[in-house]
Amino acid sequence: QVHLAESGGGSVQPGGSLSLSCAASGFTFDIACMVWFRQAPGKEREAVASIRTGGGKTNYADSVKGRFAISKDNAKRTIYLQMNSLKSEDTAMYYCAADLSAHGPSNCADIQAPGVWENFGYWGRGTQVTVSS
Repeated sequence: QVHLAESGGGSVQPGGSLSLSCAASGFTFDIACMVWFRQAPGKEREAVASIRTGGGKTNYADSVKGRFAISKDNAKRTIYLQMNSLKSEDTAMYYCAADLSAHGPSNCADIQAPGVWENFGYWGRGTQVTVSS
């Protein structure tokens, strides 16, 4: 079965950096849309970055453009999220999700669409990121 496992969260001061990883198993890795979502207490879940594993096309939410970078290693079946210049508002639980359907490419392209998270059927358990002085 599909399994996604995030790692790499932690606490950091504003302006600092963290790198998250998501190891995937149970599906053909190079035909997926994979997305990093986050959810802060009392806020809606939002997508921050997407990557198509079969080509590498990426998209970012406006709130993280220029600060976050999503990447992949198909051989390791892993995606990454490098987060730089972190702000207190980046504090959230970060989740890795996968869309294996035919709608994957469009979901990857339009990650800022309302409710896009509902299109993703596979989720990891999440890793906490806390940005605080």
